[in-house]
Parts: sequence; C-alpha cells; structure tokens
Amino acid sequence: MAISVEQTRSLLNAAQAAAENAYAPYSDFPVGAALLTTSGVLFTGVNVENASFGLTLCAERTAVVKAVSEGHRDFQAIAVWASRRPHGSVTPCGACRQVLAEFLSPHTPVILTDESNGQLRILSMAELLPEAFGPAFQR
Repeated sequence: MAISVEQTRSLLNAAQAAAENAYAPYSDFPVGAALLTTSGVLFTGVNVENASFGLTLCAERTAVVKAVSEGHRDFQAIAVWASRRPHGSVTPCGACRQVLAEFLSPHTPVILTDESNGQLRILSMAELLPEAFGPAFQR
C-alpha cells in the first residue's frame, strides 16, 4: 500500500513526539512508533523498560497492542523513531518484526530515518522480515 510523502513525515513526527514519553531509565534509548490504520486512525507507542529486561516492551509492540485492543486490525504503515542511533537508523527488533508480521501485510511500509543524515528508509514488511511466519505470509 502506497503512502504519501506528507503521511510519511506526519508518521515520523508522531513517532518522534511519542518518544518523549518513553520510559528508558536503563538504556537511555527512547524510541517512539506511530502506527496508521487503513481507516486513518493513528496509534503511538513507546518503549517501556523494566529492571527485569525480558519484560521490556518496545515502541512498535506497544503501538500494535494499543491498536488491537481498540479493535483495529488493518494497518497502512508504521514509523519508528529513536533519538540516539550510534549505528544509523533503528530497525524493529526480532520480536517486534514477528508481532508486526502478524498484523501487517507483506507490502506495508515500515518507515525509518537516520538521524545523522536525515535520510528516510522505507522498507516493506516483507523486506524487514523475509519469509515471515504469519497469516499474511502463508502461501
């Protein structure tokens, strides 16, 4: 599904604004995500860390859980933004990729940006997680 330049910028801005609410006392690495439904509803999420690191929630999964808990299951795009990226643009972790594959189609845009140079990266869900295990990826 195509997404306009205006929608891309809007999603990145929403993800950046959301990151201000992240709870990241251990990593000092706030992340925000903005998930757009096909009906135009926007859900944001942030990473919420925990002293028991395995219980930490990433921004992407937070956004998905908020949307699904409100009855939304069809998504147009997601943007992920992080304030500090020592290695360029941040991409969703493996757990987030699997959760996204459960709800996003293989063609859904995943919008990332490299803070150091401002360049956008837009990957499809299939590029982010090739040969995924999930409903939309089954043959």
